[in-house]
Amino acid sequence: MDHKGTVKLETERLILKKFSLDDSEQVFKNWANEDEVTEFLRWKSHNNIEVTKNILSEWIKSYKNLDFYQWSIVLKETEESIGTISVVGMDEMTNKVHIGYCLGSKWWNLGIMSEAFSKVISFLFEKVGVKRIESQYDPENVGSGKVMKKCGLVYEGTLRNADWSNRGIVDACMYSILAEEYFRNI
Repeated sequence: MDHKGTVKLETERLILKKFSLDDSEQVFKNWANEDEVTEFLRWKSHNNIEVTKNILSEWIKSYKNLDFYQWSIVLKETEESIGTISVVGMDEMTNKVHIGYCLGSKWWNLGIMSEAFSKVISFLFEKVGVKRIESQYDPENVGSGKVMKKCGLVYEGTLRNADWSNRGIVDACMYSILAEEYFRNI
């Protein structure tokens, strides 16, 4: 892979960019403090803005690494950070990345995450040289699965009791898209 780091990406409605500490209040208010958002995730919702600031500080430090990909999803209309999408796992040997994402509940079911994920898919295949992009979701988190399908990922199977989240030990529905499939369909 030819890593580029978290570069600014743009879609019709969104800007995907690096976080800054100035985003702390929006991140906390718009999604990081919502139990509904973190129910299927591995991290607890933030109970105060200091938690948000500490995490953003760690991400900001990591931006110096070109193999670190953590985007703030910013709605152009309001210039607010409303969620995040990132590479949460990577295997250099197979040129594979695993994507994770979350979005404030106010913006669910508007196609925003699909728009962001589609842009990240294009960037990773076309600019970084990734060969496989995968993601997984708890079968109870139907909305997350819809995003993967809408973005062209293919269902590979359900791994039983293979993951954990704030709900405990859970099944994981695995989806992926390969570079050859992506390039065949653009």
